[in-house]
Amino acid sequence: MKLLYSISIPKAARQLSGAKRLVKNHKSHRVKTKVFALFATFLGVAGAKSQETPSDSLEGKKVEVLDEVFVSAIRVTNETPVTYSNLTKEEIKPRNLGQDIPILMNFLPSVVTTSDAGAGVGYTGIRVRGSDATRVNVTINGIPYNDAESQGTFWVNMPDFASSTESLQLQRGVGTSTNGAGAFGASLNLLTDGFSEEAYGQISSSIGSFNTLRNNLKFSTGMLNEHVEISGRLSRITSDGYIDRASSELESYFLQGAYKDDNTLIKALLFGGHEITYQSWFGIDDATLESDRTFNPAGIYTDENGNTQFYDKEEDNYKQDHAQLLWNEQLNENWSTNIALHYTRGRGYFEQYREDDDFATYRFAPITVDGEAVNTTDVIRRRWLDNDFYGTVFSANYRKDQLNLIVGGGYNKYEGDHFGEVIWSRFGSTNIRERYYDDTSVKTDFNLYTKANYSLNAQWSLFGDVQYRAVGYQANGVETGLVDDTFDFFNPKAGITYDMNQNNNFYLSFAVANREPNRNDYENGNPEPERLNDWELGWRYVTPTVQVSTNMYFMNYENQLVLTGELNDVGAPLRENVGDSYRLGLEVDANVALGDTFNWSPNVALSTNKNRDFVFERDGVLQNLGDTNIAFSPNLVLGNSFSYSPVEHVQITALTKYVGKQYMGNIDSEGSVLDAYSQTDLNFQYTWEVDSFFKSITFSGLVNNIFDELNVTNGYFFTFDDDFSNPGTITTVEGAGYYPQAGINFLVGATINF
Repeated sequence: MKLLYSISIPKAARQLSGAKRLVKNHKSHRVKTKVFALFATFLGVAGAKSQETPSDSLEGKKVEVLDEVFVSAIRVTNETPVTYSNLTKEEIKPRNLGQDIPILMNFLPSVVTTSDAGAGVGYTGIRVRGSDATRVNVTINGIPYNDAESQGTFWVNMPDFASSTESLQLQRGVGTSTNGAGAFGASLNLLTDGFSEEAYGQISSSIGSFNTLRNNLKFSTGMLNEHVEISGRLSRITSDGYIDRASSELESYFLQGAYKDDNTLIKALLFGGHEITYQSWFGIDDATLESDRTFNPAGIYTDENGNTQFYDKEEDNYKQDHAQLLWNEQLNENWSTNIALHYTRGRGYFEQYREDDDFATYRFAPITVDGEAVNTTDVIRRRWLDNDFYGTVFSANYRKDQLNLIVGGGYNKYEGDHFGEVIWSRFGSTNIRERYYDDTSVKTDFNLYTKANYSLNAQWSLFGDVQYRAVGYQANGVETGLVDDTFDFFNPKAGITYDMNQNNNFYLSFAVANREPNRNDYENGNPEPERLNDWELGWRYVTPTVQVSTNMYFMNYENQLVLTGELNDVGAPLRENVGDSYRLGLEVDANVALGDTFNWSPNVALSTNKNRDFVFERDGVLQNLGDTNIAFSPNLVLGNSFSYSPVEHVQITALTKYVGKQYMGNIDSEGSVLDAYSQTDLNFQYTWEVDSFFKSITFSGLVNNIFDELNVTNGYFFTFDDDFSNPGTITTVEGAGYYPQAGINFLVGATINF
C-alpha cells in the first residue's frame, strides 16, 4: 500500500474507535482497508502494509489530509528509506503550556534541548545527533525558516507557534531533499493549522513557576459559502525565567485565509512575533555554579560610587513578520502542483551597557578631562539587524501505478543590514542615531530537485533523489571581512525499501549533503564548505499493540564545521573545519500498548562521534591528539514516555530524558566535560465535555523536573595562550561556562472550546 502520508494518532494502537472516527471525518477519501492497515498507516512509526486485495485498497492509492499537500514534496512516509518521527497537534497539546517548540520535542530520539533562561521560555536550543540548530534544516509549510545568514533557528521570534502547528516531522540524518540549507543532522518541517470546516473559538490560559503566564485566543469561521475559511490566533507569554533577570515578554499572531474547491486549495498566511528578552547567554563559571546557580552577569557594571549595578535594559528587542501564499492545484488524477510565495521582515536590536570601551570602537576622537587624556568610556549601545527574506518554492507531483515522482525547487534571497548605534556615552561625543558601523550582506539560494519512489512489486521499492543547489553570499562585516563566495552543490540520494510481510519493513539508503559556511564561520578565517555522506539502515515492526523503529547510521564528514565550544561577543557558538570526522549510531524507538489503559513509548540513541587525527596547539606546540570526541555529542541519549488513562478524557503521562556525558570542546579535556543529567516530567490532561455554551474545557498540568535535579544542559569551553605569567613561555589556559536549568517547576492551564 503506497501512502503519501503517515498520520500519528496518540495511542492509536489501542484506540480503534479513534482511528475509525478519523476515517469517518474524511469521508471524501472513502477509505476501504483492513483494521490492521489503519494501525500501520496512521501510526507513522512502522512500514508494514496489509496484503491487499482490490476491495482492500485505498481509492487512488493514497491517503491525503487536505492541508498536507503543502508539505508533500519534502515529507516522507514509511515507503521512503529515511529515518523520521512525527508529532501531531494532539500529541503536543497536553504539554503545550507556553514552552518553545524545541522543549516540546525534547523526548524524540537523539534530541537534546536547552534553555538560556532555564525554564523553556525565551531563547531555546535543539541538537539532533549532536548537530546544533544551525545544521537542522527547518521549514514551515515547505518554506525555509532558518536565518539565511547565521543558519540559526530562533523560536523566540515566533512564541507560542506550537498552538498554530498541525503537525511536524523530524527527519534524522540527511533526509530527503528540502528547501533551504542542507540538513547536516536533521530536517524539521512544520505544517501550520489545517482547514476547519466547522466554526470554533478557543481561549487558553496557563500559569506557572517564575511568574510565567501564557494567554491565547484562537478562532475559525468554519467553511463559508462551501469554499472559504478564516482562522487566527493571538498570544502573549511573559516569564521572569529561572535565571536572574532572564525575563521574557513575548507576543505573537497568526492569521490564515483559505479557499478550497474540488481541485484547488489556496492559503494566505500572516504570522509573526515580537520578543523582548533580558539577555541570559553569558553563562556562569564553575565556582558560581556551586555558589549561586541563578546568577546572571548580563548588564553588570560599577557605578561612580563603586557599587555593583545591573543595567535594566540589557535586552533583545526583535520583531519578525512572515507572509506566505500557498497554492495547490490537482490538475488531473495523476498530476498536482504546489507553488508558494513568501516574505519575511525582521528588525530589532540588542542593547548593552559597556564599561571602559575604547574610543576607537565608536570612532570617537580622544578628549582631555581635567588635564588627562581620556580614550575609554562607558557607553550604552544598540546593535541592529534589519533584514528581508523573500522568494518562491514550488513542486509538481506525478503519481501513477507504481511511480510517485516529485520535481521541485525554489529561489530565495536574503538582504541584511547590520549596524550599531551609541545611545549614551559618558565621554566622547556622537550624533543621535549615528552608526559606528554599518555592514550589509546578501545571500541567494537556488535549488532544483527530482525525487521518485518506484514499486518494483508488492515488497520492493526503489527511491532516488537528486538536488542541485547554488548559493551566493556577499558580506562586508568587521567580523567577516569582505566576503564574496559562490557554491555549487550536487546532492544525490538513493535507497531501497523491502516489505517482508505486513509486520516487517526494512530500508537502506545513502545520501550526500553539502553545506556552505555561515556568517560566524568567517570570523575564524576562510572556512571551507562541508560534505556529508550518510548511510542509514533501518527496520520497522508493527502490530496492533507494538510498533518498533530501529535504525543504524554512519555519517562520514569532510571538513565538518564542528562547534569549538567558544562563543563570539554576542553569544553565538563558533565553529571550525576539522577535516575528517564521523558519527556512528544506533537508534531505537517503540510504542507499546499495555492493555486498554497503559501506553509505553521508550527510545534510545547510542553513538560514537569522532574527529579523526585532531590537531591542537597546546603550550605553543602542535599536537596530534588522535581521534577525539566531537563537541556536544553525547554517546547515550534516552527518552521515555509512560501514559495512563484510567477513564475516558483523562491522561497522565510520565516523561523522562537522560543525556550522557558530553565534551564541550574537541580536545577531550576534563575541564570541558558537561556531566550526564536526567529529568522526569509529569503531565496530566482532563477534558470536561460541557453540554452548554461551551463545548468542552480541557485542564492541563505539567510538573517539570519532579525530582528537582540540578541539571546543566549546555555550556561553553575556551582556551587561550598565556605568555605573560611566565615570560618566554606559552601556557595554554582553559575555561568553561555553564547554563543551569530550573529545578522542580510547574505549569497549569485551561482551554475553553466554543
